Amino acid sequence: MSNFCIVGAGQSGLQLGLGLLKEGHDVTIISDRDPQEIYDGRVASSQCMFHDPLSYEREVGVTFWDDAPWVEGIGFKIPHPEVPGETAVSWAHRLDHPAQAIDQRVKFPRLMEFFERQGGSIVVETADIDCLERYSRTYDLVIVAAGKGEIAQLFTRDDDRSVFSAPQRALALTYVHGMRPRDEFSAVSFNLIPGVGEYFVFPALTKSGPCEIMVMEGLPGGPMDCWKGLSPQEHFEQALKILDTYLPWEADRCREVELTDDGGVLAGRFPPTIRKPVAYLPSGAPVLGMADVVLLNDPITGQGSNNASRCAHSYLHSILSHEGPFDADFMQDCFEEYYDYAQHVVRWTNALLAPPTDHMQRALQVADDSPDVAHRLVEIFNDPKDSAWFLEEEVGKHYLDEAARVYAPTA
Repeated sequence: MSNFCIVGAGQSGLQLGLGLLKEGHDVTIISDRDPQEIYDGRVASSQCMFHDPLSYEREVGVTFWDDAPWVEGIGFKIPHPEVPGETAVSWAHRLDHPAQAIDQRVKFPRLMEFFERQGGSIVVETADIDCLERYSRTYDLVIVAAGKGEIAQLFTRDDDRSVFSAPQRALALTYVHGMRPRDEFSAVSFNLIPGVGEYFVFPALTKSGPCEIMVMEGLPGGPMDCWKGLSPQEHFEQALKILDTYLPWEADRCREVELTDDGGVLAGRFPPTIRKPVAYLPSGAPVLGMADVVLLNDPITGQGSNNASRCAHSYLHSILSHEGPFDADFMQDCFEEYYDYAQHVVRWTNALLAPPTDHMQRALQVADDSPDVAHRLVEIFNDPKDSAWFLEEEVGKHYLDEAARVYAPTA
């Protein structure tokens, strides 16, 4: 039995902690807020989780929200460039298995309570470098799954793997009640507005019950970069104004919406960044970074919580299969095993932050007529490893040619 310290009571830290407890290890999680403070706080993300990450949660005993709203598919629309109110591309397809979004203000307090019931220990304190030094002397392995200030500076940017040095989107979340459901099936409704940004919306569960999470990603300096200094109500009204201007079919679903609560809005921006996974304390002791601490993607593909769950699952496997000390070599190998998967998410996400290539546009258009292509596109959200055909013409051209031939409209 080993003893582990995880700094951060978020998706990755709690899931990894529960997995280690299940295998009989001693685990302490450090959180800068207690459960009530998290519950009473502001929303932190949009967190729509797909089938495989949800299955990793179930493996460690997380089965608390089976009666919460489910996301059954993905829909995609691009406005027509010349005909206002019409679409140039419009299709939707069901996922093989539904996804789910639980407000982290609801989720994390419940998981913290469950973690302690399983025998884990939670310490509420704001960890700094002195704290990390203390943990490193006490525990066999210290994992940093959250960090600000001094801690964040410990993990240096990996210049070889990081593509961007500046934020690529101005981000805004709005949690609402009262949105009219989609006609066919519940879905992530994804809208691409060329030259402006992206909007997607999907059902979720928040503190006051079922809701919808509206996510806006505006190009910096553009008309969707407009959130600074707004009150919650002004933020809400600005979101509706954007829908009225660019996405009338989405605005029609929002005629009776209202904010879930004053904490149900969030705005900000950050540069997508990959950091080196091993940081060294002043004493020379190494600590291991995890999830967003070392691999921070833009949320345009909705992979944040999914990555965190996959990282926890991968790290758990690496830890349980390891013999010997948890030294810096182990830490680097642990991250590389995870990155073998995560590199596909990084590539897919970064590609969507750029204007779509001709090949990508063709794939989206072929999906209008081909259920096979639409199905394969939506399943990338669960398994981004199958994205090369969408991103690379030399990989996907033959597939799209055949799909276009099979599903070509007949005269």
